[in-house]
Amino acid sequence: MIPELGNFSLMLALALSLGLTIFPALGVRSKNMVFMRTGSSLALGVFLFMLVSFFCLLYAFVNDDFTVTYVANNSNTALPLPYKISAIWGAHEGSFLLWTLIMSGWTLAVAVFNRSLTTDITARVLAVLGGLNVGFLAFLLFASNPFERSLPFHPQDGADLNPLLQDFGLIVHPPMLYMGYVGFAVPFALAIATLTAGRLDSAWARWSRPWTNAAWAFLTIGITLGSWWAYYELGWGGWWFWDAVENASFMPWLVGTALVHSLAASEKRGVFKSWTVLLAIAAFSLSLLGAFLVRSGVLTSVHAFAVDPLRGVFILVFLILVVGGSLFLYAFRGGLSKNRANFSWQSREAFILSNNLLLVVSAAAILIGTLYPLFYEVVSGGAKISVGPPYFNAVFVPLMGVLFLFMIFSPFSKWGDTNLRLVLSENKWWILSVIIGVVITSFFLGDNVFFKGLLLKFLAALILFFLFKNLLQRKTKLSASYTGMFLAHSGIAVAILGVVVTTYYSEGKDVRMEPGDKLDLSGYQFEFFGVEKVRGPNYLADQGEILITRDGKKVAILRPEKRFYPVAQDVMTEAAMHVTPFRDLYIALGEPVGEKAWAVRVNVKPFVRWIWFGGLLIALGSFITLFDGRYRAIKEKKARLFSAEVAT
Repeated sequence: MIPELGNFSLMLALALSLGLTIFPALGVRSKNMVFMRTGSSLALGVFLFMLVSFFCLLYAFVNDDFTVTYVANNSNTALPLPYKISAIWGAHEGSFLLWTLIMSGWTLAVAVFNRSLTTDITARVLAVLGGLNVGFLAFLLFASNPFERSLPFHPQDGADLNPLLQDFGLIVHPPMLYMGYVGFAVPFALAIATLTAGRLDSAWARWSRPWTNAAWAFLTIGITLGSWWAYYELGWGGWWFWDAVENASFMPWLVGTALVHSLAASEKRGVFKSWTVLLAIAAFSLSLLGAFLVRSGVLTSVHAFAVDPLRGVFILVFLILVVGGSLFLYAFRGGLSKNRANFSWQSREAFILSNNLLLVVSAAAILIGTLYPLFYEVVSGGAKISVGPPYFNAVFVPLMGVLFLFMIFSPFSKWGDTNLRLVLSENKWWILSVIIGVVITSFFLGDNVFFKGLLLKFLAALILFFLFKNLLQRKTKLSASYTGMFLAHSGIAVAILGVVVTTYYSEGKDVRMEPGDKLDLSGYQFEFFGVEKVRGPNYLADQGEILITRDGKKVAILRPEKRFYPVAQDVMTEAAMHVTPFRDLYIALGEPVGEKAWAVRVNVKPFVRWIWFGGLLIALGSFITLFDGRYRAIKEKKARLFSAEVAT
């Protein structure tokens, strides 16, 4: 009965979404204020019914209702409760239910926090978001329904959740990632609303900035958590693999980064307005493309959902309609704005434009590398090729190096024009000091890789130096926007240092070890004591025990595991780590290679935590900007004047 209630709630949410698409749009067309104001109540209704549907599926998982096919395929009576809950989004149908719930949540947020928007713009935005909700709900109900029953025959215990997903990472990573993906629907809807209204001015940029910053911050957290999860769960000690599905989340983040900066220029100086609208369309379009790549079955990845390709056709058609329709509208209405482009090549506008071009080119390069194997397979009649890290590193790293170079001077840049010669002259001795410091530090970290990554370390150090110097020189009160910018840019520099140091200074070995064997690596000694059998809540494991010492003193005892899940008949590697702010000791247990011998992988990874700390700093900075007073409700007088202009 409860699953049927969940299914019925989806139907009601679809009906209300149709109303949300139609009535506010009719109100704008007929200038009927009653219809225009129906959007808020309809958005609330959509969210409430989506919430009911979500809790119905939660009830089915918690109570082991294996008559529901989705529950039977992704849960088990022995599955721990936290994983029963996160199993809701552990496979395609449930994850898309979460996606649609989050979409309805963003729609409701626009309906509630719209005091800075005029009534007609709010109606246009909610109508666009309502149309997106219709598409998602139609896909959920007709192609990916999580409430389908297996009656009268159904399993008694369930097939179990994929062992790879039985981890804390599943609990936190997908919700944050979807908050970012779907959050870009709001600036997309605002862009479409302003295009249809014919008013591409600074006001729409001011409206869009907080929504864009929030979505970008959530996506940053999602990507950071995904990198961290892959690092410790997959058992190979990496933090980024240029996997196609990883790229699917990285592309909208890059374009979203460009959008965040371009909106600032559009609001402050009235420039790049048409370009900014195009970025808003591109960011959400790439989010939809990511959904298509993950759910269509065209990609083979540990992150992808193995689903019926017919579902991919549905998403592809929806993608074509949304992207094609928005680009068609942009082609006809995007040239309405009058851009003022009176700035010098040394101005903040020029830095932002350079930032935008580099980020978009980087996203395009990743898109080509991700999609090329698919096109090649089609045109070659089934032959497969792969595009791996060598391509992405060769293309992406130089572009980012140039971008980081621009970031050094961006805190000192001014709107209109900047005297860069004066900036360099005033700071030449400080820059020289930073160079000497980086060279000396690199020498002591390891002369075998002395020159590797030296330029990037130098750039990261200069970014941090100039940020702090600019902070100390400020004479005015720190605004939320400046504080957020400072933290976000600092996070980029911290992440760069983490990436460079862990890439070039990590050490690792794959060795065969018997009880009593010792391994020396990076100044640490690893002594293998052997393996014992242990039992978990729904698995059996071979658990190793390794003592780590340094200079004869105990550092830690780590117990990596090789787990066997009887229900899924699957084996998983569970790495063990000893963590400090400056290095990770990472050990993974491989396969048995003798009566008592085991394959063991040992890694010493310096500064790897700085990558994720930098990512969290970036997200925190973006969230802090939301408290800037400019993003609060505009004065009623201004609202009435602007509303009158729009009506005219």
